[in-house]
Amino acid sequence: MKPIPFNKPFIIGRELALIADAVAQGHLSGDGPYTRLCHNWFEDKLGCRKALLTHSCTGALEMAAILCDIQPGDEIILPSYTFVSTANAFVLRGAVPVFVDIRPDTLNIDEKLIEAAVTPRTKVIVPVHYAGVPCEMDAIMDIARRCKLLVVEDAAQALLSTYKGKVLGSIGHFGCLSFHETKNIISGEGGALLINDARFAGRAEVIREKGTNRSQFFRGEVDKYTWVDIGSSYLPSELVSAFLYAQLERADEIIAKRRSICTSYATQLAPLQQAGQLRIAEFDEDSNGHLFYVLLDSLDTRSRLIAYLKARDIHPVFHYVPLHSSPAGRRYGREGSSMRVTDELSERLLRLPLFYEMSEGDIARVCAAIKDFLA
Repeated sequence: MKPIPFNKPFIIGRELALIADAVAQGHLSGDGPYTRLCHNWFEDKLGCRKALLTHSCTGALEMAAILCDIQPGDEIILPSYTFVSTANAFVLRGAVPVFVDIRPDTLNIDEKLIEAAVTPRTKVIVPVHYAGVPCEMDAIMDIARRCKLLVVEDAAQALLSTYKGKVLGSIGHFGCLSFHETKNIISGEGGALLINDARFAGRAEVIREKGTNRSQFFRGEVDKYTWVDIGSSYLPSELVSAFLYAQLERADEIIAKRRSICTSYATQLAPLQQAGQLRIAEFDEDSNGHLFYVLLDSLDTRSRLIAYLKARDIHPVFHYVPLHSSPAGRRYGREGSSMRVTDELSERLLRLPLFYEMSEGDIARVCAAIKDFLA
C-alpha cells in the first residue's frame, strides 16, 4: 500500500514551460516579466493597492516590521499559536511580542482579549488567519483605529480566503502571503507583501531593493539610483515567479480541490465528532481549505494516534509549539493574557494529510484508520 504523506508538492499546469521561457528570455534575477505578471494578478484579484513578491513570507513580515517603523521596546500583539516568523520579524527590530490567547472555535487570536493587552508601547496588531479561517477583522480594525495602531495580517495560510466579502491580506495596513511548498499555491519558497495603505508603497519598493531607489530609476523618475534607506534583498528569482504564475493561473481550481478534501474529511469523521471522540476543524465557504485538523481528548491520545497512523504509512503531524512557551518566546516576549486555550488545544491538535493530488481513496483510508484506532 502506497504511503500517504502529510504534504506533496505538485505541478498543475505550465510551471516547467514558464520556467523555460524565463530562461529563454534571459532574465533570471528578480522583477522580470513573470514577477510583474504575479504583481498584477494579486493587485487585480485581491484588491490590494500594491503587491510585491518576496523570497518568503518571512521576508514579507520583515519588510512590514520595517515599514511599521518598529523601534526597540515597541510592543506587538499577536497569538502565540503561530509560526516563529510572525514574532521573529518584529523581534529583529527590537520589538517585544505580547502573546494573546486564541479562540477555542477557530484557533485565531481572541479579539476580545486584544484591547486589554494594549499599552502605551503597543504599535502593531498581527492577526494570524489560522488554517485559512478569517480572524474577526472588523473588531481588530476597530481596536487599531481607536488605539492608533497598525495591522499586519499574517495571511500565510489564507490566500483567497475571505472575510465578509473581502480577501484576507487586503484588510489590514499590510498583508503577508506564503507560497512555501506546504501552502495551497506554491513556488517552493516564496511570499508576497500586500500594501493596502498608499503611504507605505514607495518606501516598500526601496526596502525590498536593498534600500535603493532602483525602481524609480527604471521608471525614469531619477537619473541614477543610489542607497537611500535601510533594506535588504527580498526579491525572488524570476524562475520562482514563473513557477508561481503558472499556479496562479489555476488558483481557483486548486482552492476548490482543497475545499473538497476538507469537506470529505468532515463528512467521514462527523460520526466520531457526534460520538464525542474528537472535534473536527472549523471551516466554511469563506476559507480556502488550507489544512484539516482534528482535536483529540489528550496529548497521550494524539501521540498514540500518530504512531498508529505512521505504522500504516499515513503521516499526520502536530502543529506549533506555542511561542509563549518556547525558549525564545520567554526570552523576548511576554504574555498579554491567560494562555489557557492555547496551552490546551496545542497539545490535542493533529493535522491530517492534505495535498492537491490526494484522492478520495486516500481520504477514506485516513478516516478508516482513525476510526479503527478510536474503536
